[in-house]
Parts: sequence; C-alpha cells; structure tokens
Amino acid sequence: MMATAAAAALLAGMAQAQMVIEPGSDDRINWQSLEDFKAAHGDLAGQEFTILGPWLGPDQALFTSLLPYFEAATGAKANYSGSDSFEQQIVIDSEAGSPPDMAVFPQPGLAADLAKKGHLRPLGEDTGQWLRDNYAAGDSWAALSTYAGADGTDAVYAFPYKADVKSLVWYVPENFEDAGYEIPETYEDLKALTEQIAADGETPWCIGLGSGGATGWPATDWVEDLMLRLNSPEDYDAWTTNALPFNDPKVVAAIEEFGWFATNPDFVAGGTGAVASTDFRDSPKGLFDSPPACYMHRQASFIPSFFPEGTMIGEDADFFYFPAPADGSMGQPVLGGGTLFAVLSDNPAAMAFVEFLKTPAAHEIWMTQKGFLTPHKGVNLDAYGDETVRKMGQILLDATTFRFDGSDLMPGAIGAGAFWTAMVDFVGGKSAQDVADTIQNTWQTLN
Repeated sequence: MMATAAAAALLAGMAQAQMVIEPGSDDRINWQSLEDFKAAHGDLAGQEFTILGPWLGPDQALFTSLLPYFEAATGAKANYSGSDSFEQQIVIDSEAGSPPDMAVFPQPGLAADLAKKGHLRPLGEDTGQWLRDNYAAGDSWAALSTYAGADGTDAVYAFPYKADVKSLVWYVPENFEDAGYEIPETYEDLKALTEQIAADGETPWCIGLGSGGATGWPATDWVEDLMLRLNSPEDYDAWTTNALPFNDPKVVAAIEEFGWFATNPDFVAGGTGAVASTDFRDSPKGLFDSPPACYMHRQASFIPSFFPEGTMIGEDADFFYFPAPADGSMGQPVLGGGTLFAVLSDNPAAMAFVEFLKTPAAHEIWMTQKGFLTPHKGVNLDAYGDETVRKMGQILLDATTFRFDGSDLMPGAIGAGAFWTAMVDFVGGKSAQDVADTIQNTWQTLN
C-alpha cells in the first residue's frame, strides 16, 4: 500500500530509531493525527528530555516503540529509563531537585503527593477539557488527573494513558454451553446464576485470596466493584479518602455483599475455608477441571497468565463484564487501573509529549501490539491485536464511570495492609461490621 501524504511527511522526519510500523503501511492507524501533531510541534529539533517510569522488560520495549514517532514529528529526543523501585526513586529525585522531565505514575496518589509538594507542572485546563471530551467516562479521567498544588489550588497535573480493566468475570464457554447457562446481563442475573449453579449441584465460583505477604488483596477488588454497584461514584471517592468512614453502613453492606459470594460454602470451590488459603494464581484453574470445579472467576485482565498452558482466550476461556444493577441507577461502572504521565520540569519537549499522547496514533500503534487498553473514543478499535483485547477495550468505552482501584488510592497502611488482613479475617468468620471497625480504627491512627 502506498504511503499517504501524511505518512510520507512523517517518514521525511524519521528519527534514527526503528519504527515498528512504517507510516502509511497499516490503515488501522490514524497517520493524519501524527501529521497534525507535527504541524503544531515540529520545531523542537535538538532538544532532549527524560522520562522515568515503572516499565521494564517487554513493557519498556512496547512503550519505547512509540518514541520514534514522536521524535520524527518533533525532532526532539526522548530518553526513557525504567525502574523497579520507581515509587521510591521519583520521590528521592524530586526532593533532591534532580527529577526527570517526565514521569509515568502507576498510582494517582503518588502523583497527587508530588503535586502538593510543588514538584509537578500543571498541564492546563485545556487538557482537563480534552479528557472530558475525548475519553469515555471523561469526567472520571479528568478527576483522576486533578490534584491540589502547593498553593492548595486544584489543577490538572497528569495525563492518563494505558488503562487496565478489573471488572471482569472469567468462564469456560464450553462449560456454560453444556450446562445451558447464559451470560448474565445484570447484577441480579449474576446472583441468580450463582444460585442456579448451586441448585444444580455444581459450584459457581473459584475465589482465592492467597498472595504471600499480600494475601487478601483479591477481596479488595471484589469489594471495590461492589461499592460501585451499590453506591454512587461520589460515595466511592469519599470512601477512598475516609471522608466516608470505612465502617459506614454503605461500606459494611458492600463487604457483606462480597460475603454473599465468598462465605457460602455452596458457592465456592473447596468451601469457605479454601478462600483464604487458595493462592490467587491457582484459583482460576478450577475452571478447567473435568468436571469443572467452578464455573466463574472474577479477576482482572492479567489473570490468563495463570491459565493452563495453551489456553486460547475466546475459545477455551472467555470473560464478561461484571454486570451492573438492572435499574440502571449505577450506569456501567468499571473498576480498573492505569498509568498517568506528569511533567516535572519546564522542558517544552516534555510538554509536547503530553500532546503526542492525545493523538489516536499514539494509542493505536501500541494497540496493534499487545498489553494496551485505552478509553480514547477517537481510536480505531480494529487496531487492537486480538478480539479479546478489543472486547476489553469496548468495556472501557461503554463505561459511564471509571474508578481507579480503591485500595491503591488509600494510604499504604490501609490499602496494602489493614484492608487485606481484614478481608482474610472476614472470610474466616468475623463480621463485616467488626472488620470494618478495625480498618477504621487503623485509619484514625494515621490522622
């Protein structure tokens, strides 16, 4: 296929680094968006900027595959460094006055902390408006990127790019077909299916909370998804900051709702006693037993890594959206995670990179490879490398509300400590009220 004029213009400015896709050679990609970006920011020749992030190995290779396109369009050089201790390194470098020009944050809370200390540069209200206009559930993404600065004034300090979806239920299509089960369309349907499977003498769910020193974290994802289905997004936000106390009746009800699934011995493979002792990596394997040890497993998009070798997603295993209530009152909430780019210097090339990330092509080039999801409404869904990822991408686009993993937004002593422990205690027999009181008491000691 002949390159378009836009692709030819981009090729004319090609950087030395190799492009994974030659401009114009893949019509799934909006090459014109890169040419438009070049027209606005193509005057940065000779400039360099640094990016520090958490991506190493394959993720680093995938991210850096985008950089030649930015370099070709602008003439600037982007230098990425990955660190397995990013969270510590970015704080040390910022406090020492030698931060990178740009950083890739896996947790909004850490970005908010650095913004409050005056280390991040505002990206402008136009970026906030761009998010509201161009991302599905755009208000959610704009809010996720807005923090108080050193003077206490709220501003957009981060640009979310690359999302993850957690509101997924995995199943084996052949098992559903053999048993005559239908994919539940509503939360009420999901509970009815759970009861039907148990009534048929089968086990509905595999749930495992084991994770070494992090045992209990899978239950926090359950509770977060249920908070979004029982309460408003505003309640969820208040909960993550403790403006809504952890032992508020709304939170206790969400924990009890998790217990409806996890503490009924007829609903869980191995009985309730197996929930805390089963490693989360082993938990989904029951889907593939013959006969199946369970029919459903709620877990994020990464879990196929622990499916039996050779499992074909879409054939041997598949997923559906963890459904919302039938009355529509909660819309289509999606729980997930993601990364956010922030600028820590006055380097104009770093600021230009934020504009680059707004182009559909900056999403589509990674989409054609692997490991990437986006809420960008302007991308071509055909760019996704396979049907499974495309379905996840559609879930993001259908979301009316997106909320970041709540435990990651809470103080570490809560979200990566007391919350985990309390969920293990809960499935072990303590009441939802008792464990919620314990978490709230711990939170109060932090204030």
